[in-house]
Amino acid sequence: MQRVHKLKNKIKKSHLLLFGSLLIFGGFLTLSWRHLVKLRNDVFSDMKIAMMDMDTNSEVVRDVPIVENVPEEKEEKEEKQYYIDYDKYFGVLEIPKIGLKRGFYNTDSKYNNIEHNVTMVKGSTTPDVSNGNLILIAHSGDAYISYFAYLYRLNIGDYAYVTYNKQKYTYQIVNIYTVPKKGVVSIVRNYSKTTLTMVTCTKDDASTQTVYIAELV
Repeated sequence: MQRVHKLKNKIKKSHLLLFGSLLIFGGFLTLSWRHLVKLRNDVFSDMKIAMMDMDTNSEVVRDVPIVENVPEEKEEKEEKQYYIDYDKYFGVLEIPKIGLKRGFYNTDSKYNNIEHNVTMVKGSTTPDVSNGNLILIAHSGDAYISYFAYLYRLNIGDYAYVTYNKQKYTYQIVNIYTVPKKGVVSIVRNYSKTTLTMVTCTKDDASTQTVYIAELV
């Protein structure tokens, strides 16, 4: 009888130990999940882009998700392969100075997603539209999808090229500026010019976005 009682106590202790372990594990998972959710919310932010006419100050608000990554110097990330299947994409962005050549999709495509590609913002116009504005965004950082990680190396006067509908368009950067990350980015451009706008997070500054304005040559 005493042996049975000891066995029951032993089983009871085992159950309590198992239950306690499960509680600890469950608590750890809960805390980890909350931390991951918080981290994701910190990383992903909904950013609105307002296109501001330099003359009329009119604004158009666009919802644009941009990932906040802190870029790191990784020379091996620069793209040295310039082959690309032009027929696969809606357009191709090329910036030789930083070794960038990436295709992008139309705004109606499911592949027009910042988590996978350089992304064309809804409301953008194609390069063949006179006085239009093609707006492209991409991650900055050291992730494999950080296609705009090296935009910070560009200066006013540098060139960018967009191939669209089998025609290559040449743009020259005329303005580079940063704006506070407050949910709205004002894209200031000359509406009498055909423009390419590129937006990404500022290098080593999680509080701002950098806007690159280039005009068609």
